Amino acid sequence: MNDLYVECLVQRKASAIIHLAKMVCFMVGIACIVLNLMTGNLLLLLAAIVFIVGGYLCMLEADVEYEYLYIDREITIDKVIAKSKRKTKANFQIEKMEVLAPVNSWHLDTMKNRSFKELDYSDGEKAQTDNKYVMIYEGTTKVILSPDKAFLDAIKNVAPRKVFMD
Repeated sequence: MNDLYVECLVQRKASAIIHLAKMVCFMVGIACIVLNLMTGNLLLLLAAIVFIVGGYLCMLEADVEYEYLYIDREITIDKVIAKSKRKTKANFQIEKMEVLAPVNSWHLDTMKNRSFKELDYSDGEKAQTDNKYVMIYEGTTKVILSPDKAFLDAIKNVAPRKVFMD
């Protein structure tokens, strides 16, 4: 059995909008509870429940990790929410991958004028492009990843002419 298994876990940085929405929902929910206690209005209690649930959902969305799995010539990307809920987002076959290279690589220059469906499974850091890689898949999809060196080495061992680390 020569199956190679590599796992890479990437913590996604939550956007400022998610953090702001979380704080606003919780503050408005608490304000509705206080106003409900002062006035006895049941609509305020219902609004408080809605806002607190909204804040909880924003809190879950702020704690997201992507898990990259490489096994038997296939890349699987799972989204892990709050370290408890897992959802498979995508599966990619290495044979259908055209290129995997850093974001600013010259190997991607020939594909700049093409239009792609873009999927971002990276760490969410916009300014930091050192650890981001772009995978062109089937000529139609552009996947942005933040893999570690072991993950890249595993893919490079299988497809050395498609993986660039310049």
